[in-house]
Amino acid sequence: MTELHDLNYWQTKADGLSFENRAFIDGEYTASASGATFECISPIDGKVLTNVAACDAVDVLHAVTAARTAFSSGVWSQMAPSARKKILLRFASLIDAHREELALLETLDMGKPIADALEVDIPATVRAISWSAEAIDKLYDEIAPTGMDELGLVTRDPVGVVAAIVPWNFPMIMASWKIGPALAMGNSIILKPSEKSSLTAIRLAGLAREAGIPAGVFNVLPGFGHTVGKALAVHMDIDTLVFTGSTQVAKQLMVDAGQSNMKRIWTEAGGKSPNIVFADAPDLDEAAVAAAAAICFNMGEMCTAGSRLLVEESIAEDFIARVRKAFQNWRPGHPLDPATNIGAIVDEVQLNRVLSYIDKGQAEGARLSLGGQRSQIVSGGFYVEPTLFEQVDNQMTIAQEEIFGPVLSVVTFCDEAEAVQLANDSIYGLAAALWTSNLSRAHRVARALRAGSIWINQYDGGDMTAPFGGYKQSGNGRDKSLHAFDKYCEIKATWIKLTS
Repeated sequence: MTELHDLNYWQTKADGLSFENRAFIDGEYTASASGATFECISPIDGKVLTNVAACDAVDVLHAVTAARTAFSSGVWSQMAPSARKKILLRFASLIDAHREELALLETLDMGKPIADALEVDIPATVRAISWSAEAIDKLYDEIAPTGMDELGLVTRDPVGVVAAIVPWNFPMIMASWKIGPALAMGNSIILKPSEKSSLTAIRLAGLAREAGIPAGVFNVLPGFGHTVGKALAVHMDIDTLVFTGSTQVAKQLMVDAGQSNMKRIWTEAGGKSPNIVFADAPDLDEAAVAAAAAICFNMGEMCTAGSRLLVEESIAEDFIARVRKAFQNWRPGHPLDPATNIGAIVDEVQLNRVLSYIDKGQAEGARLSLGGQRSQIVSGGFYVEPTLFEQVDNQMTIAQEEIFGPVLSVVTFCDEAEAVQLANDSIYGLAAALWTSNLSRAHRVARALRAGSIWINQYDGGDMTAPFGGYKQSGNGRDKSLHAFDKYCEIKATWIKLTS
């Protein structure tokens, strides 16, 4: 376990930190072509950390040209798999070696607790890059069954130039899920971080260069969705675009792709995940603790947040009381204090969005049971109390729309059939959990739930070996596992006539 130190230690490190704030194109840090920047504001105290390069379509053109040139040269795409593996493993090691710096950047930039950045985000990022690297020489091609006079080969080619647009809630983890397999397959990549949390992506570029990833293979373009994101989506020389973010933006990217070069689009979008607790759950206290963590961890800023708690009516009163008690362990605090488990909402816009949903819940008749107020106002930062709504109808706005904050809606059900119906009554299908001691019920309900990840008697299980992605308007394609590699390659059939 990483040494967490104390608030003074992290504050001192923060005070002495210098920020790389430029784009990274063709192996070099560079200002945006226009010279434009945007303010990077820390949600911890509302103060400006630095001014980050605001890239636009001209920078996209430069990055795509560099990426295509590098790809066509074969400097990476035709490198022996074992050599690419060695470099990517070195990249993962460098991330681990700079874990305190990267964790601090993540915390200052998007407000997550330093303990989570160190003990969750950094290890997960290292694991994702190294896991993809280790897979490079374990992905075999195929030989088709033929007669003796023919030879059929099925091989993978790297797709070419990949654009990756990642969100602000887990900046490094989401990037690593895309960087890892894209680079492992031999592609060039252009990473567009969210304008709300660009600093770690920019720093990763320098570590990639230090690891030996050739110029042009890994590029980072900070900027806004309507400038950089749009330009990447419509560019005619990008072969694949991978995205994690909102459903609304995912839909627009698919339109842009269709109207440009039909680039492949793979999206992981929103979620409104149900967490179902049956009366025969094996441990109601454990389930209650997990229910609180499922909505409070990372300030509820998770696409998989367990934002809908479905509870069987016969235990509802008792179980909700246990959840209220579990909520007491989650209190907003200074993100640089290792004792803090809820940090700041990423920015004032998102804070106001969360607060507006809390107002909407009360206006539509849900009962505010806990929280619901802005917190730590004197700090100048953006904090909100963990919030619990009872007596929620599944058709209410707070039960249907993704809030991306620590707001939990409790909906009750009478039997298994209604639990499944309520759980699936959503435009989303990213994840779901259920708690039961009945093995048959666990299998029945898991099969009936329309979601990409199902967790039984736990919340948020799985690792790099399990695919991650959604049904319905939660997106398409899968991150993690060997299935992720399919997004970054072309499948080629070569049929050879043999002569005697």
